Amino acid sequence: MAPPPEEGTRRMKSCALLAVVAALTVACATQTQFLNDKQGLAMQTALSRGKTDLSCQQVSPTLVSRKVGQPSQQGTWVEGIYRAEYNISVEGCGKSHTYFVICQDGDIRCFTVGPGGLTDWE
Repeated sequence: MAPPPEEGTRRMKSCALLAVVAALTVACATQTQFLNDKQGLAMQTALSRGKTDLSCQQVSPTLVSRKVGQPSQQGTWVEGIYRAEYNISVEGCGKSHTYFVICQDGDIRCFTVGPGGLTDWE
């Protein structure tokens, strides 16, 4: 005997809800992994920039915040590049500075934004 129509509708709604929750969970895990994968390079980039800007070889970076930046272009046929964005504070020799570091998906380098503009520190 077939279930009543209301029960079938409830099951479909429950399955749809579970599919949405599963997709969101995977997306969050993927973003977290992306940030984790790029964080070491971002810290090294800020460290290198800090040594130069602060004229100090004994500097230490501290992660202030991080997030995944959305592509500036999104559409049906075009999708821009996702990027990991970090705010990293660098301290040393009695001075400090905070850098905004960008690491694009698919790139092996990160870039800092701070005094003097955008810089590529390899």
